[in-house]
Amino acid sequence: MQSFDEITFKVIARIRSDFPDKFGIPRQSGLLKNLRSTIVFEPEFRNADALRGLEGFSHLWLLWIFSENVRDTWKPTVRPPRLGGNTRLGVFATRSSFRPNPLAMSCVKIEKINLTGENAPSITVSGADLMDGTPIVDIKPYLPYADSVPEATGGFAEAVRFKKLEVEFAAEAQAVLECTGFAPDAADIPEVSGAAGVKFPAEKKAALVELLSEDPRPAYQRSADRIYGIRFAGFEIKFQVQGDHLTVVAILPLQA
Repeated sequence: MQSFDEITFKVIARIRSDFPDKFGIPRQSGLLKNLRSTIVFEPEFRNADALRGLEGFSHLWLLWIFSENVRDTWKPTVRPPRLGGNTRLGVFATRSSFRPNPLAMSCVKIEKINLTGENAPSITVSGADLMDGTPIVDIKPYLPYADSVPEATGGFAEAVRFKKLEVEFAAEAQAVLECTGFAPDAADIPEVSGAAGVKFPAEKKAALVELLSEDPRPAYQRSADRIYGIRFAGFEIKFQVQGDHLTVVAILPLQA
């Protein structure tokens, strides 16, 4: 029998999402129902026959690489952000990205199987928690009778629940949503400026609100005075949080 001490995977696809970097990405897959992403296969695997029969399934498992956290060493304990980054737990008792092998898994919903168009075939999915360009090494159909365990327990992740925030948009940010041509006054918002005539994609607003309501701040950062910023859908979203209330103070187009 052949012995495998090390295994090399082929990247079969990459995700195309609205997250250009790690900050703000949902903590788990499936939390944001309105968030759309596209699985784009590498040329070698861009074959419609490989997706034959997939139309009968509603969800997928994505096996992917924590490509931003690849390292040569590992530690037996990590500090989960969900616990504020101050408590150490065993790496195999968490879904931390800092692991002996940088493998991750996400359950996503199939929205559309694209058999025509650019880079076809591709798969449009919802609920993905992957940064744009993340390498995917395998795709498997979700099987409700085998993969769903209603009586399962969730350990510390169940004990620490994040309350959803109420989201509102300040006038400056609302102007970008509605493209009214109003430009924010940088003097009123520290380190924030805007551009008139720029509109945030209307079809992505629901996903943005959903994202912000989940409180994208790190668990160890809870300053009411700080202006946070996440990059999403080609814009930088500036926001503040006071109590259970999040206010988007500006929506700024990213530089090309």
